[in-house]
Amino acid sequence: MNREELRTKICGLLKQIAPDTEPEALKDNDKIRDVLGIDSFDALQFIVALDEHLGVDVPEKDYAKTDTLEHLLNYLGEKIH
Repeated sequence: MNREELRTKICGLLKQIAPDTEPEALKDNDKIRDVLGIDSFDALQFIVALDEHLGVDVPEKDYAKTDTLEHLLNYLGEKIH
């Protein structure tokens, strides 16, 4: 999966978790939770969705590595390849 496909998948999962948001408008350095107004429960649902849909388990110690879209893309890119 290339970076653009991964970005599209992430946006789709975020949209499922928070349907009233516009994740496709996220810029690389935007803090995902802050910009989309996602609470901690929704953030956890998103982490679970990443595991279910992409097969990437994100341990709690790595949550900070997924705070921005850029960080998340880098983190997932390392885990998927």
